Amino acid sequence: MIRRAVETDLPTLLEITDACSADMKKRGVFQWNETYPNTAIFKKDLEEEALYVFVFENAVIGCIMFSEEKDALYNQIQWLTPDEKNLYVHRLAVHPQYQKQGVGRKLMDFAEDYAKKNQYRSLRLDTFSKNPRNLRFYKARGYTKLGDVYFVKQSKDPFHSFEKVIK
Repeated sequence: MIRRAVETDLPTLLEITDACSADMKKRGVFQWNETYPNTAIFKKDLEEEALYVFVFENAVIGCIMFSEEKDALYNQIQWLTPDEKNLYVHRLAVHPQYQKQGVGRKLMDFAEDYAKKNQYRSLRLDTFSKNPRNLRFYKARGYTKLGDVYFVKQSKDPFHSFEKVIK
C-alpha cells in the first residue's frame, strides 16, 4: 500500500535512507551521505504533502517524493517539454532488505499514474551517474537522459537528468 507520509514516519524514513546509503557505499556508489537526505528535507516534503511511503505488513519500507517544485540547478537542462505542469521526483528509496522485489517499480508507477491522472506533461528526475542500477531502472521505464547537474555537497561526480513525457 502507498500512502501519504506523516510525521511519525520520519525516524523510519531516515533509517531507510541510512541503510540505502550504507548499501550503496558497499557497492562503490557514493550517492548519499551524512548531509543528504536529512530530517529537514523530509520535514519540508511533509509540509508540502509531497512525500509518500510504501507500507508492507504494517511497516514503512520505502518512499518517494514528487512535486512541481523545480530545483534551480535544473534550469541548465534542455528538457523535452516546456516548464509547465511537470513533476519532479526525488528521494526514491527502498530499504535494502526489500530491494529487487518490485517496490521501487510500484513507487514509480504510483508517481507516473499521479502525473497522468493530473494531466502533467512529464516527470523529471536526476540520478547519480555512478549508480548503474538506477540508470538501468530509469532507462527501462522510458526516461530519456538529457544532461548533467552537480550537487557539490553530495559528490564531485555528476547526476544525470532524465525526463519521461506523459502521454
